[in-house]
Amino acid sequence: MDSPIHGALKLLFTVFCMVSVVVVAVASPENSASRSSSPAMSGQINSNSILVALLDSHYTELAELVEKAMLLQTLEDAVGNHNITIFAPKNEALERDLDPEFKRFLLEPGNLKSLQTLLMFHVIPTRIRSNDWPAHSKSARQSTLSKHVLHLAGHHSGEKTVDLANVVHPDAITRPDGVIHGIERLLMPQSVQDDFNRRRNLQVISAVKPEGAPEVDPRTHRLKKPAPPAEAGSPPALPIYDALAPGPSLAPAPAPGPGGAHRHFNGERQVKDFIQTLLHYGGYNEMADILVNLTSLATEMGRLVSEGYVLTVLAPNDEAMAKLTTDQLSEPGAPEQIMYYHLIPEYQTEESMYNAVRRFGKVRYDSLRLPHKVVAQEADGSVKFGNGDGSAYLFDPDIYTDGRISVQGIDGVLFPPEEIEAKNAPKAVQPTKVVAKPRRGKLLEVTCRIKGKDGIIHRGGSVRRDNSTLVGCW
Repeated sequence: MDSPIHGALKLLFTVFCMVSVVVVAVASPENSASRSSSPAMSGQINSNSILVALLDSHYTELAELVEKAMLLQTLEDAVGNHNITIFAPKNEALERDLDPEFKRFLLEPGNLKSLQTLLMFHVIPTRIRSNDWPAHSKSARQSTLSKHVLHLAGHHSGEKTVDLANVVHPDAITRPDGVIHGIERLLMPQSVQDDFNRRRNLQVISAVKPEGAPEVDPRTHRLKKPAPPAEAGSPPALPIYDALAPGPSLAPAPAPGPGGAHRHFNGERQVKDFIQTLLHYGGYNEMADILVNLTSLATEMGRLVSEGYVLTVLAPNDEAMAKLTTDQLSEPGAPEQIMYYHLIPEYQTEESMYNAVRRFGKVRYDSLRLPHKVVAQEADGSVKFGNGDGSAYLFDPDIYTDGRISVQGIDGVLFPPEEIEAKNAPKAVQPTKVVAKPRRGKLLEVTCRIKGKDGIIHRGGSVRRDNSTLVGCW
């Protein structure tokens, strides 16, 4: 008969053997292989996945946008967790029907977040087949991967809609982990539409520049009291050159101009208005792009107008801007210097400039590019700026005139005369040292004298030996 202690030890040994068998079975290569082959555990997508079907489908434009937005990994994670439903616009909706300006906005590197939001707005993290659609005259709200809500609705005619788009190919592609419905147009979340409208309306021209530090009186070590604000409409107390940013407009902003924060004019709005007018007028997109995107001149012009200054902009058209070479734009600050030469710190219209050149012949206008001036004269019933090959005619007069900013379209890009002369000046050529060689006639003369000592007979200007001519002498 076994003792109680012996029975307890036997029971513990039996339990230990069972646990060992379970551990060995779990750690066997077959089980490890089966676990690694599971798509959900490894993070790899099956070849029969809905994402692979999207990349190989007829919706190639949407697949390209998904790759450009770097969303494949995000969608793979979503597929690994649950089924998904993709609303895929047809290629024509993304190629021809989409606004080119909006498509350009989506593909800009700075707007990657907007592109990702737009694409995830087309994906629902659940499986919705055509027979799961709401019944007639009913709608259902579905949350998308972008955290926005889509409205799915059915109609008496049998049509199915998602927001404002009709479903033209329900259940176009069906896979175990998802389904794709073909729709006629792109779905637009409100946040992406707002981002595009802010960009199109130029509400954000460039970064807000910091205000200058307050001045301290060195005698009292106290802040200087600001000057009393000037009356509305009075001219600025300082010349416009004192209010400009030092050097290229990409430099840090200086202290505020005359008047400080007491601004009597909304210069930023006026600058936006004239840039918007350039875009709507057509043919001056390059000029607007330089002012807004390549430089911060638009912000600087708005600040100057807010302080009471006036400006006349000589705007080269797109055809003239296309003639600029890489050398002219490659130097640091070149776009700013070119634009400064086209800004006149006066308010001039086509009529005032034409009357001036008719009366005085040649008129020299100051430019914001000190100390260079812009020369204007009458030519063919119009106003011509510059001289020679670097001249430009007043092509589109009075594109924008509001009493503060005047925009005059010209058909060429102007450069200071000094730069044109330096460009056209012939390069100095270093004189090369040439070694003088003996004249051929001198060599012949020496040869004839040497041969004459050996019995050569000079006859008729020729050297002869045995009635045969050797060489011709003099």
